[in-house]
Amino acid sequence: MDKQHKKIINAWAMYDWANSAFATTIMAAVLPVYYASVAAANLPGNSATVYWAYTTSVSLLIAAILSPVLGAMADLGGAKKRLLAIFAFLGILGTALLYFVKTGDWLMASIFFVIGEIGFAGSLVFYDSLLPHIASGDEMDQVSSKGYAMGYLGGGLLLAINLAMIMLAPKELTGLMSRLSFLSVALWWFVFTIPLIKYVPEPERKLRPGEKGLNPVKAAFGRLGHTFREIRNYKHLFLFLVAFWFYNDGIGTIIKMATIYGAEIGIGQTTLIGTLLMVQFVAIPFAFLFGWLAKKIGTKRAIYLSLIIYTGITIYAYFLQYEWQFWALGFAVATVQGGSQALSRSLIGRMMPKSKSAEFFGFFSVSEKFAGIAGPFVFGIVGQLMGQSRLSIVSLIIFFVVGAAILSRVDVDAGIAAAEKEEALFQESVV
Repeated sequence: MDKQHKKIINAWAMYDWANSAFATTIMAAVLPVYYASVAAANLPGNSATVYWAYTTSVSLLIAAILSPVLGAMADLGGAKKRLLAIFAFLGILGTALLYFVKTGDWLMASIFFVIGEIGFAGSLVFYDSLLPHIASGDEMDQVSSKGYAMGYLGGGLLLAINLAMIMLAPKELTGLMSRLSFLSVALWWFVFTIPLIKYVPEPERKLRPGEKGLNPVKAAFGRLGHTFREIRNYKHLFLFLVAFWFYNDGIGTIIKMATIYGAEIGIGQTTLIGTLLMVQFVAIPFAFLFGWLAKKIGTKRAIYLSLIIYTGITIYAYFLQYEWQFWALGFAVATVQGGSQALSRSLIGRMMPKSKSAEFFGFFSVSEKFAGIAGPFVFGIVGQLMGQSRLSIVSLIIFFVVGAAILSRVDVDAGIAAAEKEEALFQESVV
């Protein structure tokens, strides 16, 4: 790997470092606890948990609807980096506005979180779509894993700083420190997005005959229609997306609901946030380990292993009573969280034509976001019906089992061959 190529890959991976602060402090650790204990402090029973679940579902639904159209527009306009910057700024703005949320402002918190989540999720469509352009098929697993490892390190470092701010402050200043941590995420996200914008090249814009001069929105919908019509040519890619839809449903729900579930069953705030901090650092070597494991046993088998472990995690979570058990649960999650998602990202990157990277990662994002919608929604419904959330955790097992069953039908080699064939045909037709 030459020096310039390494610089590009490092700059790309820094965006994982940048946006993971939102995933740790906002999505997983500080905001859910702040939402339950401050913003929704006046709500009865487990209403805070239920409303938080619905909030995450709404934000992901909006992002899922937007993703494929935005992806197609990015491919058409040669605007992956520009659209990444726009959505990153939207997410940064929504995150910064959370500073103004105080006691009883649960609706305001939900609205600002939705804005932040749309920016976060939207930017990832364009970020992921750059992966096939900066890494070859042989190195994609390792580059994707490096991005996730950088994300865990960056998100973990800022979470450690925020945790220190909150836990060391006098009790009367805890709320202020939590709100300042939201601002720190916005600043962190902004600063560490700069390397990608500066050093990662924009992939070459390529148009099909008839697309030149068309309105970008009209042309984007045309491309989406073409992809839907030709989906039979990507049978194994499509199967993988469906499999991912199911198993990532469980993964996403565990990430988003872990702290608020722990708070509901009586786990202390120090343990909740401390466990999530531990996860960030334990996950770093395991993200690299799964990249190495994929080379030894194959990407599919490595994903299967992660799903078996996740199934055990959901069963274990039902019986949680003590704080040490929550620490053990967090360690188990850390061993598979980064690896399963990094390998999923690289696998789809290898089964898609490069010329449609943003469009296909848009569909990947739809799969990812709809997965995130169903899980929290089911979690919320079950929790609302039962009056507590232990059975909500158990309900996630089905997503891992069904996802693994569908994944077993995916022929990776056939999927890669189909992508290479389509790319060759596209190169012959470009103008």
